[in-house]
Amino acid sequence: MPPRQISPQSFDDILSDLGDDPAIPDPHGIRKPSAAPRPQQEFTKNPKSTAFSLENLPLNNVKIGPFFLYAWAFLALSAGLFLILESNKSSSAAQLEPLQIQLSSLQKQFDLAKIEWEHDLESLYEEIDILEVSIHLLEVKAPLSSAQNKTLPTPHEADLRRWRYLGLIRVKGIEQAFFHNGKASVMLAKDGLALGDWRLSQAQKEGAILTHPKGKSITFQSSKPE
Repeated sequence: MPPRQISPQSFDDILSDLGDDPAIPDPHGIRKPSAAPRPQQEFTKNPKSTAFSLENLPLNNVKIGPFFLYAWAFLALSAGLFLILESNKSSSAAQLEPLQIQLSSLQKQFDLAKIEWEHDLESLYEEIDILEVSIHLLEVKAPLSSAQNKTLPTPHEADLRRWRYLGLIRVKGIEQAFFHNGKASVMLAKDGLALGDWRLSQAQKEGAILTHPKGKSITFQSSKPE
């Protein structure tokens, strides 16, 4: 392999590329001197500082920035929740107000209906008492009236009991009962009127029966005329 010839300029460039390696000798003094270190700035204490200082607080190891950020976020969230709750309360109150008005109106109507119902109930009890008294009076009067009907004679009953039944006769093909009332003869067909409401309900040769709508009846036995 033939030897390569390197110029001094190229060699200097290579050394500058290699850097400040102390293992590589620098006989020509080509290596660039390293930059002098910057003198550290010493901060002098301000003798006129105020009495309050963060160094006096026991928070040297605490990160103040995130703490205040979290605090502001918490306060903002609390304020938002408070506003939401207040708005919900106001809207709920606005919605409940008409419901309360309707409820009070229904309560008044219920009270009025209860008063009317109690009044109607009292009236009903009074009418029931009146009906019970009337029914009791009717029950008392009914036996009295029936007893009076039994004791009081039916009109014309006394006169008919003086009649005499003489028998059956046939007139124009129709059988008629022949009676004598003490003054004259009386002929009655079946269901014919005798006196008042008394009718001939039955007639045979042996006897006849006169009945009244009230349920009374008079039975006659056949007898020969005097």
